[in-house]
Amino acid sequence: MVRELSAELWHRAQAVLGEGPQWDPRRQRLSWVDLESSRLHVDDAQGRPLASYQLPGHVGAALPAQEGGWLVALPDRLAVLDEAGGLEDVVALEAHIPGNRSNDAKCDPAGRAWVGTMAYDESTINGTLFRLDPGRRLTPVLRGVGISNGMAWDAAGATMYYVDSAAQEVRAYPFDRGTGALGTPEVLVLVDEGDGHPDGLCIDDEGCLWVALFGGSAVHRYTPAGQLDTVVRVPASYTTSCCFGGPRNDQLFITSARRGLTPADLARQPEAGSVWAAYPGVSGPPPVLWGG
Repeated sequence: MVRELSAELWHRAQAVLGEGPQWDPRRQRLSWVDLESSRLHVDDAQGRPLASYQLPGHVGAALPAQEGGWLVALPDRLAVLDEAGGLEDVVALEAHIPGNRSNDAKCDPAGRAWVGTMAYDESTINGTLFRLDPGRRLTPVLRGVGISNGMAWDAAGATMYYVDSAAQEVRAYPFDRGTGALGTPEVLVLVDEGDGHPDGLCIDDEGCLWVALFGGSAVHRYTPAGQLDTVVRVPASYTTSCCFGGPRNDQLFITSARRGLTPADLARQPEAGSVWAAYPGVSGPPPVLWGG
């Protein structure tokens, strides 16, 4: 039997394309981006705004860094944003493909950052998944990606889960923690288009995946065998990503978007673009901070 839960409004916002929630356990705060408004938002543990940073381009993700601040994924580069708003470029990111932009990003168990790209118009299969290795060296790992999205690793660091939204797939890759190399994948979940498009994801302490469904008004939990066992209903069609956080790491934070909604849609879901939260009865592992 599939369990059903409901998410509650946590931070009322009107994000055009809310994305990439990241919990920082050191400071007990949540950061998330409004990609199309080029802003990084930071909230305290009660959902109250602490800071907001305007960035010089669309921001696909912002990863909390061990030394403070964030590694931010801008359309054509990765950069470090400090707490005062200063920006330092790290490495170029497909500057030779102006039709592409960064999308989701995450840190692996060794503290390396991974970031994917996609076409702005979503019409070409021209994205790449990159790994940022020590020495700030950018390594392409997967090419021919449609819409690079969510990533997570199991507790043993032996499997990487990855979403290509254009393919409707959640894939499981054998993962070498020492080198960051990927093996041959298997499709863990093939999402029916009627349920929405798989977007951002996270993993819990039981090894299950929580996948936000863009257009599906929900987050789905899948077991390590790929079985659906929980649905979290969200009063917003475009759920985009999720992460665990809170004082006990047992809150599921969910971002959403309002881009593309008609006036009639917005009348039915006026809180679209907000951040939502649920207590699903399970905790998640503490996030890995970017190692620099």
